[in-house]
Amino acid sequence: MGEDSDSRARHVAIIMDGNGRWARQRGLPRAMGHRRGVEAVRNLVRSVKGLGIECLTLYAFSSENWKRPEDEVSDLMQLMRRFIRSDLPEFVANDVRLKIIGDYKALAPDIVEMLENALERTSKGSHVLAVALNYGSQQEIARAATAAAAAGEINAETIAAHLDTADLPPLDLLIRTSGEVRLSNFLLWQCAYAEMIFTEVLWPDFTPDHLRRALDQFSARERRYGGR
Repeated sequence: MGEDSDSRARHVAIIMDGNGRWARQRGLPRAMGHRRGVEAVRNLVRSVKGLGIECLTLYAFSSENWKRPEDEVSDLMQLMRRFIRSDLPEFVANDVRLKIIGDYKALAPDIVEMLENALERTSKGSHVLAVALNYGSQQEIARAATAAAAAGEINAETIAAHLDTADLPPLDLLIRTSGEVRLSNFLLWQCAYAEMIFTEVLWPDFTPDHLRRALDQFSARERRYGGR
């Protein structure tokens, strides 16, 4: 693959980190950090169309997040229910297509029903919001390799064709907030040649302007894909 002549990021993924620290710094319950984090998601989704991004993928709930305290997991699930109810009409009105990656069908039955309704109602949208729910990249790759083997051939192309993201543009840019510098089992295959930006900003404080600056930084980079 040669150098990319298009400096625009079509597909951006974000590891939304720092809700708990945001709350702790303010002497607030951890749940308040998650709630402010949802507001940051809402503001960012509203900005995507104006920034020219075709797909925004957000790491909302990993397969490892079940290890968190039960009350925190319960609060996260309640926030998910509220977000879907309140924002679904706005998604439809703003031409947003919701996509879920990960094993979302393992969530509570009422959440699965809400998600599948949202997937159906937004299916015609042209700007994709991909949400990773009960997602782990190693598990995704294992599933894809198993499917490729069942289809008769295992290679990079057949595995990629069975990933949860197979119908999305290649990942251009990965952003992680809160100063942590690791991938945390997120889009490991897709990150092979993605650019990465790690910022100290805690997720509840991350704004469309931060995303705009990250996109400008991306545009200034020279992508070589292993070439010279």
